Amino acid sequence: MTADIQPSLGDRLPIGGTALQAKIAAAAIELFYSQGSVATTVREITAACGLTPGALYNHFASKDHLLYVLVRDIHLQVDAQMAATLANSGPNPADQLAATVRLLVGHSAGFRKQSRVANREFTFLTGPWRQEVRDIRRQIRDRMTGILLAGAERAVFALAGGDDLASATLSSVTITNMCVHISAWALENYPLTISDLQDRYAQIALRVAGARPG
Repeated sequence: MTADIQPSLGDRLPIGGTALQAKIAAAAIELFYSQGSVATTVREITAACGLTPGALYNHFASKDHLLYVLVRDIHLQVDAQMAATLANSGPNPADQLAATVRLLVGHSAGFRKQSRVANREFTFLTGPWRQEVRDIRRQIRDRMTGILLAGAERAVFALAGGDDLASATLSSVTITNMCVHISAWALENYPLTISDLQDRYAQIALRVAGARPG
C-alpha cells in the first residue's frame, strides 16, 4: 500500500524535543511497535541510537517516562489536527464527519507504528500519566460525538438508538475505534491506497451515522 495521503502532524516527536530526543523517540517507537514496551529494554533503545544505556537518562527520567511522553504527544498531535480539520471542513456535519474519519484513517495507515504504539501501549501507563492520556482520548471522542449530535439535531444523521447524546457517544466510539484499529491485514494485503481506504472508511462512517440522502 502506498502512503500517498498522510495527515501533517506538526512537530516531530517528542513535541518541542531536541534532535537527540527525536532520535531516541524514533528508536523507541520502532522497538515498542515490534516487541512492545514491556519487553523493550533501555539498552536496546540506546543501542539502536549508538548511545550508551545511561545516555537515555539525560533526556528522559526512565523508559516509562519516555513511553508516556511519546504516547501523550502522539495523542496531542492527533487531537490538534482533528480540531484544525473541523475548523476547515465547513458547517455541514456530514462533511465534518468524512473529513475527520479521513484524518484518523490517514494517521492509522500512514503512521502505522506511531498509531499502534499510542493505542496499544497507553494501557501500560499508570497514575497521572495514564489519566492524562485518557483525558486526551476522551476529548478526541467528544469531538466526534459533537459532530454526530449536531448532525442528528439538524436531521443530517439518524443515529441508531435515537438522536440523543448517548446514541451519539456510542456511534462516536464505534467510528473512532474502527478508524484507529485498522487491521494489519487491511494495511498490508488489501489492494487499496491510503486515499482509497480513507474514502471507504468515510462512507462506512456516514452509514453508521445514518446519513440522510442530500
